[in-house]
Amino acid sequence: MTQLPPVDQARLCQVNRRLRELYGVPQPFPPADPLDELIATILSQNTADRNSERAWQRLRARYRCWEEVLDADPEELYEVIKPAGLGRIKAQRIQAVLDVVRRQRGCFELGFLCRLPLEEARQWLCALPGVGPKTAACVLCFACGLPALPVDTHVYRVSRRLGLIPAGVSVEAAHRLLEGALPAQDVFAFHINMIRHGRQICQARRPRCERCALSDLCAYYATWQRTTQEPEAAGLHATE
Repeated sequence: MTQLPPVDQARLCQVNRRLRELYGVPQPFPPADPLDELIATILSQNTADRNSERAWQRLRARYRCWEEVLDADPEELYEVIKPAGLGRIKAQRIQAVLDVVRRQRGCFELGFLCRLPLEEARQWLCALPGVGPKTAACVLCFACGLPALPVDTHVYRVSRRLGLIPAGVSVEAAHRLLEGALPAQDVFAFHINMIRHGRQICQARRPRCERCALSDLCAYYATWQRTTQEPEAAGLHATE
């Protein structure tokens, strides 16, 4: 495994504390069924929440059990989950996952994951077709209550801008870096609060730096200040 750069623990601690002051300490979600969470997370890949939620509701309304989903005609399943986008890929992925689960477990039940050590449970999930670190982390965090950190687009963007992770670190590597640097009891709150901050303040196209309570800790803001102020300073010197 490639050696990852260390996380700035002092900065991470400050960010985590500041986020809790801003947004509070979110309460864990009510426990979900791990297989339900897994399929719902597959539907949510590369799409907006409203689209994946619509596809999930259509899926549960059309099929009474996971056996029916596995045995469904792939084209029919595609039409059912089409609102989630990438429907044919996700239909194939869902049926492949259900097939592996039934063959390996003899049923459609993944509650055993919640009783495994975190890394063992993660490895089991990541061995499934189309399941990567984020999907696995969502299942383990939201359904099993384990301290797995899902790094979605908001968590990744805000972490890079703040300088918590270097620019060259991939999303996959960011899971291991950030999760390993946080106390287990802080992982869920950090995930939720980073998403809130990414949606409300540190947006992708137009970050609201002037309203950000983390600007003094932010590498992106420091760079932005230098690039906007230096031309003005150069102009003043030219007229002296």
